[in-house]
Amino acid sequence: MSGAIATARIETPVGVLTLFADARCLTAIRFARSGAPDGPTHIATGHPILAGAIAQLRAWFAGERTDFDLPLSPIDSDEGARLREAIAAIPYGETRTYGRLADSTGSIARAVGQACKTNAFPIVIPCHRVVSTTGPEYYSGGDGPRTKSWLLDFEYAHLPPERRTRLI
Repeated sequence: MSGAIATARIETPVGVLTLFADARCLTAIRFARSGAPDGPTHIATGHPILAGAIAQLRAWFAGERTDFDLPLSPIDSDEGARLREAIAAIPYGETRTYGRLADSTGSIARAVGQACKTNAFPIVIPCHRVVSTTGPEYYSGGDGPRTKSWLLDFEYAHLPPERRTRLI
């Protein structure tokens, strides 16, 4: 997050998100942990990148948007960039397993998991859509698996009825 020159905090249904940006791009989004003091909620309306990110996140949480078009800070490695692109390509309301994503990118499931864990842009790069085939779900944002479940349920609820194919 080096070079961050502006921040904004916004309240969302999954808690406060803190957004960081420099002069050219969004550099990170962070979830506040439950009960963790994160300072007052504020919006940096004079910073065009933060203003755009806030508008897009608000539209997403209102069910009016399914993807994002924001300038994000680049990733240092080719593999990291490839994995971030693959995660970002998972359609709204759908999931992919770590293994399937690894197979489609020529990587390994552990690397996909690490890319999700270190994802600097939760929700925008939807690592919550990457799921396990066995065992418990993990999520490094917000309140962990509860936040991941909320995000997946939210997307599912906002799908058109013909796309709701998840088994109960």
